[in-house]
Amino acid sequence: MVNRFAISRGVSPRESFDQVAELAKSVENHGFEALWFIDHQLGMKDVYTAMNVSAMATEKIHIGSAVTNLQTRHPTVTANATTALDDLSKDRAMLGIGAGWVAVHSIGQKPNKLAEIRKGIEDFRILFSGEETELYGTKVRLATARRQIPIYLAVSQPGMLRLCGEVCDGAILMGAADPEFCRWQLDYIYEGLEKAGRKRSEITIDLTVTISIDQDVEQALSDVRAWATSQAATFAVWKRMPPAWERFREEFTRAEQAYHFEDHLSLRAEHKHLVSDEFVQSVAVAGNMETSLARLREVAALDIDRITFALLSGGRQRRLEEFANKVIPELTKGS
Repeated sequence: MVNRFAISRGVSPRESFDQVAELAKSVENHGFEALWFIDHQLGMKDVYTAMNVSAMATEKIHIGSAVTNLQTRHPTVTANATTALDDLSKDRAMLGIGAGWVAVHSIGQKPNKLAEIRKGIEDFRILFSGEETELYGTKVRLATARRQIPIYLAVSQPGMLRLCGEVCDGAILMGAADPEFCRWQLDYIYEGLEKAGRKRSEITIDLTVTISIDQDVEQALSDVRAWATSQAATFAVWKRMPPAWERFREEFTRAEQAYHFEDHLSLRAEHKHLVSDEFVQSVAVAGNMETSLARLREVAALDIDRITFALLSGGRQRRLEEFANKVIPELTKGS
């Protein structure tokens, strides 16, 4: 049973960095081990400023991007910014990267291909070594390199899951808090580990759970619907997915065609009404305390190392305290 927990969040344009620092302190004081920040350069405040402010406000929690990409910033810029975070935090930085979705689509670009992601990870390893090498058609050396900062990959589809098992320090499991779906994903990570001759202990598997607990089930569903719609939009291009999810194909197509990137994850987004309650309940945890805990116990029993709770806007401190004081104690009973 999982007994390690983290928080993931974005920083609203309406939120001050003083508030970011205060919430980071609260995350640490409530016993979470990591804090992830969303990188969405048009819809949220700068991810590196938020991470640096949080690093200076805390002493123990690990802090990282979940996730950045290889396009909106050159890898050398990302590597330099990440070493700065590592310096400020005294070796608590994590680098979470992905193929890119809202951040790259919103500037008219397309997500990176699998081979590009593999090359990017290799480049980061070289840059973090601090050694001079041939990259990007010239000789480069990252003068601020301090250590091999852990690299996590946001994964959902088979190719990325296998790649993560092969070369990464951690997996940020994206897509659903659904036991069947997660088991399907884990099998591909195992394939990657086996191919590379790596042990399961060499990778941290971190499952992101989007959750809203409310006695008013309709309110809970409304809270997570925007995130569920974002997932539906990403699923539209999938060639393979668990058989039980094929019934949602039409919803995925509809979500992809009408998704507004500037309203990514916004509770006020109009596009959030494009998906059914059935789909929302399959990818997120939404309901009263009893039903939410039952679902969380199912995913906590899987072969994962950490659960990251997505901290939704609208009462973040209240949600954080609910996770720390009610949900986690129930999940870890007897462990």
